[in-house]
Amino acid sequence: MTPLRQRMLEDMQIRQLSPHTQRAYLAAVTRFAKHFGRSPAHLGPAHPPVSAPPALPHTSRSVLVLAVAARRFVYSVTLGRPWALVRVPYPRTQRTLPVVLSQAEVVRFLRASPSLKQRAVLTTLYATGLRVSEVVALKVRDIDSQRMLIRVRQGKGRADRYVILSPRLLTVLRTYWKALRPTDWLFPGRAPGAPLSTRQVARICQELRQHAGLTKAVSAHTLRTVST
Repeated sequence: MTPLRQRMLEDMQIRQLSPHTQRAYLAAVTRFAKHFGRSPAHLGPAHPPVSAPPALPHTSRSVLVLAVAARRFVYSVTLGRPWALVRVPYPRTQRTLPVVLSQAEVVRFLRASPSLKQRAVLTTLYATGLRVSEVVALKVRDIDSQRMLIRVRQGKGRADRYVILSPRLLTVLRTYWKALRPTDWLFPGRAPGAPLSTRQVARICQELRQHAGLTKAVSAHTLRTVST
């Protein structure tokens, strides 16, 4: 790891950027440096942003925005230089309608799993509208059955907040807890002391979609869309 990359990583950790953002920023700056064959320390805002390899000339708006944000961070924060980038012509965003499941399809989907744990995870997504990263980070103590609230720790914006705990979801969670007795993480993963990963939830969604015989694409985000 180069000294500049290490400094950038430390700067991002100090500012509590999410691990996903850290990886994305480092990858974007690496592409930028490789494209010009020089360290970013010897480049600047005058050099056009590189958002994807040459084999992929048509880059989405979101990827280009991320590439510019990564460069802004490394220059303004890590290198401490003034940042003045000329206007970047972003491609137009293609808007598509989200996949929406009917209530009957949601019931089929949830009933497709014989696992109490899987049903509890997916029902929590459906009933609360939380992001999958927020659901897998829940701890047993975050479920407040007295006030009928769920505490979400360090969600979007690195802020704690509360969401409503519905009676139906509470029943599902109580059934799940009585059967598996989790003590720390509400939904523990395979590795000792670690929660279920978002990747595991994604794999569960794909498997259950096939078992339920649904033709629509189903993801954790799809369940959030239904709930909201």
